[in-house]
Amino acid sequence: MDIENTPSEKILVVGELLADIISERDVATLASPTSFQINQGGSSSNLSANLKWLGVDTHLIATVGNDNLGTLLIDELKKVGLSDEHIARSACRQTSIVLVGKNPHTPDFIAYRSADIAIKRVDTALIESCSIIHSTAFALSKEPARTNIINALIKAHQLGKTISIDWNFAPSIWQEDDGKDVFRKICKLYPLLKMSIDDLERFANESMDHTQAKEWLDQLNVKAICLTCGKDGVWFKQHGQQWVHKPALQVKEVAGVTGAGDAFWSGFLAHYLKRESIDNCVAHALEIAKLKIELPYPLYKN
Repeated sequence: MDIENTPSEKILVVGELLADIISERDVATLASPTSFQINQGGSSSNLSANLKWLGVDTHLIATVGNDNLGTLLIDELKKVGLSDEHIARSACRQTSIVLVGKNPHTPDFIAYRSADIAIKRVDTALIESCSIIHSTAFALSKEPARTNIINALIKAHQLGKTISIDWNFAPSIWQEDDGKDVFRKICKLYPLLKMSIDDLERFANESMDHTQAKEWLDQLNVKAICLTCGKDGVWFKQHGQQWVHKPALQVKEVAGVTGAGDAFWSGFLAHYLKRESIDNCVAHALEIAKLKIELPYPLYKN
């Protein structure tokens, strides 16, 4: 699955590296008793590992605790060839975890956060070295990471870099903050924006069909948008153009949907880096998402 890029084409990911504690079987909610497995997780780190697996030069900036769980996560990333050079170890914070009850639809989850919110200032030289800089709503939800990530994105925008955002919004992560001020700041940077219809409904605090969701997103001034709709495929558009729909690819058997969004966006960014058309980027993204849904383990272990 390697994708050829020139040596200067690099994606810098700034965000969460944490442990996903995932149920071994499908459960309706976490109120159902079950057993769990520990996995390297976090949307940002999953994306980084997927991109590396796809042959993209990728660097991850994150923070974990100076504990054995942090060591486990870093070791897992090293196995796929990612460097730990920019992963900080916090002596006063524990490695963050997310408890996940998997199911074929929208997984139930509870986040226990500590070290992941302690991302420090991003070095300008790192920003200068990349073509795309990516982050997530999850990573942007808490200080001091929020300010440091936003400053890095603003600097990248000033340098003419492409901004990528997965707005994986969840009220339980943002708590008393509705995220709208941060979202407005991000949209001023003319990003590539990925959002699932579930994310949008949670963010807008209203139920929407696909038409209503597209009308809501039409208000944004962004470079391109992908609205992922699970089994209903994806709606996407570039700035100033019309919406286009691509159906989801037929899946032989659903092993799990956790991480499918990260797989989709890794496929998209890997081909966007090659300056392919948005249509081609989405087509490749759907292929990578399909592969992830069919696998009972992460893509990079394939």
